[in-house]
Amino acid sequence: MFRDSLQKMVDRLTGGVAGILMGFDGISVDSYTKPGEEAIDIQTVGMELAHVVAQMRKAAEQLGSGSLREITLKADSLVVLVYLISSEYFVACAVKPEASFGKARYLMRLLAPQIQAEL
Repeated sequence: MFRDSLQKMVDRLTGGVAGILMGFDGISVDSYTKPGEEAIDIQTVGMELAHVVAQMRKAAEQLGSGSLREITLKADSLVVLVYLISSEYFVACAVKPEASFGKARYLMRLLAPQIQAEL
């Protein structure tokens, strides 16, 4: 159901690797991994992120900085951008370091209202 939307987002990105719609409970709603990029286990990445994002949300609230909207995790060979859709769900996009982070963030912001409407 959401796979087509995730696929469109990832495939529009030069350097796009995978995308996932995940609940904060660590359960994946849907995901997509670009062919040839199966070495990236987006399910595991999503599960690990669910806990981290939940903790970051709490920290942002305790600091009085308002609601958390986005998180970017940069590693040597992968960048994961996280966009919070609601109090229950987030979408994450894994890209190669040379990808356009701005475009990825833009596409995630476009995708969020579509997903919200379908949830």
